[in-house]
Amino acid sequence: MAGGSDVAEATLSCAQCGKPAHLQCPKCVELKLPREDAAFCTQECFKASWSSHKLVHLKAKLSTLGTAEPLGDNWQYCLKKGQHRTPKLPHFDWTGTLRPYPISSMRSVPYHINQPDWAVDGIPKIEPNSDLQHVVEIKSPEQIERMRETCRIAREVLDAAARIVRPGVTTDEIDRVVHEATIAAGAYPSPLNYHFFPKSCCTSVNEVICHGIPDARKLEDGDIVNVDITVYFKGVHGDLNETFFVGNVDETSKQLVQCTYECLEKAISIVKPGVRFREIGEVINRHSSMSGFSVVKSYCGHGIGELFHCAPNIPHYGRNKAVGVMKAGQTFTIEPMINAGVWRDRMWPDGWTAVTADGKRSAQFEHTLLVTESGVEVLTARLPSSPDVFPWLKP
Repeated sequence: MAGGSDVAEATLSCAQCGKPAHLQCPKCVELKLPREDAAFCTQECFKASWSSHKLVHLKAKLSTLGTAEPLGDNWQYCLKKGQHRTPKLPHFDWTGTLRPYPISSMRSVPYHINQPDWAVDGIPKIEPNSDLQHVVEIKSPEQIERMRETCRIAREVLDAAARIVRPGVTTDEIDRVVHEATIAAGAYPSPLNYHFFPKSCCTSVNEVICHGIPDARKLEDGDIVNVDITVYFKGVHGDLNETFFVGNVDETSKQLVQCTYECLEKAISIVKPGVRFREIGEVINRHSSMSGFSVVKSYCGHGIGELFHCAPNIPHYGRNKAVGVMKAGQTFTIEPMINAGVWRDRMWPDGWTAVTADGKRSAQFEHTLLVTESGVEVLTARLPSSPDVFPWLKP
């Protein structure tokens, strides 16, 4: 805590209890925020208010969006799934008009945040060899309650990202907001260093199907961008994503995004005990085909809980061979990726970014779901406070 001047001591009140204040939040001083909301009478009051006061720092950082300084030497292109960097744009037979841009350094996570086992060296240890890769776990009531809490945080983080999507904002700035909001909630951004992924969320623009790496490219009017969030809190993960319009978007892109949203909603509507996992793909394939779109086959939904990815696999295409039936207590994601053109994909040189083979656009939506005795609970459902960004949801 930084000491205030004699004048501040005489005129400022504690932001926690209202008593005369003698101390100031050092982060507020660093960010040059108003002294009135940063004054505290004791360390105890400062600590007591920290959970709410730290959001002031996040809001201040959001207000600086679009004012980033020119890129420095630490901004480079990503290669080899995040394990290598290069100052030059890689050679590749690009399928569309989008190109990768340099990425910033990996963001840090405070030591007090509970971290998954890949946080330090990029290698998951428990997940690959777990029995839950083959057996679908039935969650205990205690696990389910932790999942609810974590998924609520994930939703709030995605909503924070949605509020800043506009022309001129870089996907790296979106990642910064996601990272800061996740940390402010006391959670860890699950994608960060997962198999060496270098960022805290995925941002997939236009022809990118999934796993796009946030970089220095500014969003342009007419783009679509998917933001994929997973957070780790109290030992479990919560996962969701949405595709947003950037400014004025063409009619085909609007139809694609709305169709993808509807595919997810229709798939969720059949979830209940006794339904086969393979039926999800049939529902999604039927609806997307009616609109003339195609379903990506290379990526699927997945079980989730104490592991980021586990059984069951949830294919989104028709005539799939997924095994098993839904049972109460299971948690998994449904996350259809729908393409305006062909379903096939290609991988960029960074080893993560999957793009459409024909360069046409792709959209995606995702929820984490809990199978209940009577049906389904959408753990990452939109909140009353969620931003109003989808025209088809308006009254």
